[in-house]
Amino acid sequence: MGADLAMKAAEVSGWRRAVRQVETLLARMVEIPAAALVVAEIIVLFVGVTMRYVFRAPIVWSDELASLLFIWLAMLGAVIAFQRGEHMRMTALVAKASPDLRATLELLAVAAPLVFLLAIVRPGLDFVEDEGFVTLPALDIPSSWRALALPVGTGLMALSAVLRLLRTASPVRAGLVLFGVVCLGLLGHELAPLLRPLGNANLLIFFVGLVSLSVFAGVPIAFSFGLATTGYLSFTTSVPLAVVVGRMDEGMSHIILLSVPLFVFLGMLIEMTGMARAMVAFLANCLGHVRGGLSYVLIGAMYLVSGISGSKAADMAAVTPVLFPEMIKRGAKPGDLVALLAATGAQTETIPPSLVLLTIGSVTGVSIAALFSGGLLPGVVLGIALCVLVRWRYRRDDLSGVRRASWAEIGRSAAIASPAILLPFVIRGAVMEGIATATEVSTIGIVYAAIVGLLIYRKFEWRRLGTMLVSTACLSGAILLIIGAATGMAWSLTQSGFSQDLARVMGSLPGGAVTFMFVSIVAFAILGSVLEGIPSIVLFGPLLFPIARSLGIHEVHYAMVVILAMGLGLFAPPFGVGYYCATAIGGVNPDEGMKPIVGYLVALFIGLVLVAAVPWISIGFL
Repeated sequence: MGADLAMKAAEVSGWRRAVRQVETLLARMVEIPAAALVVAEIIVLFVGVTMRYVFRAPIVWSDELASLLFIWLAMLGAVIAFQRGEHMRMTALVAKASPDLRATLELLAVAAPLVFLLAIVRPGLDFVEDEGFVTLPALDIPSSWRALALPVGTGLMALSAVLRLLRTASPVRAGLVLFGVVCLGLLGHELAPLLRPLGNANLLIFFVGLVSLSVFAGVPIAFSFGLATTGYLSFTTSVPLAVVVGRMDEGMSHIILLSVPLFVFLGMLIEMTGMARAMVAFLANCLGHVRGGLSYVLIGAMYLVSGISGSKAADMAAVTPVLFPEMIKRGAKPGDLVALLAATGAQTETIPPSLVLLTIGSVTGVSIAALFSGGLLPGVVLGIALCVLVRWRYRRDDLSGVRRASWAEIGRSAAIASPAILLPFVIRGAVMEGIATATEVSTIGIVYAAIVGLLIYRKFEWRRLGTMLVSTACLSGAILLIIGAATGMAWSLTQSGFSQDLARVMGSLPGGAVTFMFVSIVAFAILGSVLEGIPSIVLFGPLLFPIARSLGIHEVHYAMVVILAMGLGLFAPPFGVGYYCATAIGGVNPDEGMKPIVGYLVALFIGLVLVAAVPWISIGFL
């Protein structure tokens, strides 16, 4: 009997190993073209800028080709994120579950997306067939060439889900989870005649109940949105699911979002070339000798780096390795450090070229240039609030063993850091002067960073480029799939009449603009802690910005307030995903930062109230 069991175990092990090999091969088949597409996007957009601005001979097809390549990059990136388990999800409750329940929930996080992906594969092919009748005007090819990316991407993700279930789960547990998900689908089908007469009450069932249940169970946010949307349309309306695919395509294909993968890559590039390290070293020489000096450096460094990368994870990863060891050596507690790191993540959410700023521009029509200009001063206001608290907390620091940098050292570090410090101004200046659009300007930053890294800092690790390109596609795909799924969800909410109902309720609140602003702060802080900034903006931005405009609130001012409110929720424990990202990057147990971060959140809230009360802070330089 023992020999039989050993033989069966060996067979199972060998079978799982074979599945793993197939997964590795599939990952390689996706990662190589995804990395190539990132490079192609950079080349196409930069050549377009150069031909238009330098040679005065614009290429008419460059934007169209970039858009075609972009939807393929987004979907292949989403596949990579699925294969790596890097789609955004909330795991706070999953982590606290018992081992058996946690294993079941981890399977659900694969099985639930599989159901959604299988549900839209056929509608995706129908969408491709419909797009075959549309011709791309500049390239003169059928639009089906770009539309094909959606069913190919969903099919590859579905295949990846099946392979993961085969490799990681016991047949009994996987069968039970899949059976449960299918039973829920059949139950919805049977209850459809009862659901349709409920009208907008179905919005609570699907877009509140099902989304909340899925998100808290650890199902990735993009697939939670997708399941709710397909369930709502399938069981309560007669709308074909090809509409979901069409809305996903619309949300992921917006021309402004082309800059998302490029800014993500730029963030990785400045870390690799040593530009971030040079900036931080200069700030440390300036302020390292005062009480709490390196905390001021952390606040200032996050402000500067945020103006370059646009990605909070990239910002924190660039600053932390440089500052944390020295701060700990000077007696700082790790919990205090990650609390301040998370707080600076919330503080710098409005610093251009933030991905949230780009998203707001894409879904609400607000000028990207205005958002870039309006986002600088609110970040300063919140930074001052943090500095005041830092000054109070570190007022009794013993600095007897700290040496003050000489003017020569400060001057030398300033000279070294100056090319890096210039980068945010190069990016902003290119947009404001009309040299490049907000979509194209990221390529100027990439070329600038590459030249500075090669010629000035002499640090350019060619062997890392492949990994950086794949990571760029992965993170971009995870972000863009959320935007696509949220766009489908927002369309369903709009078609149901929810936007009109919301507008009527919000517009009739007593107190007018003041009450509306207060309710918006509370609502977006809650949404930011659960859904993160980008999906929250995609879902509610098109609904609430027109209301703010009708109440006389400047749209840039309103944008700054809701972004900072979402940042407050995103980096606030126990649900804020950004807080756990900060602790992971800092290598600190999340429990250590829970108490110290409370004071920083209070300081941020005071700064947020000031920004909301004084519109000039957001619009004074427009």
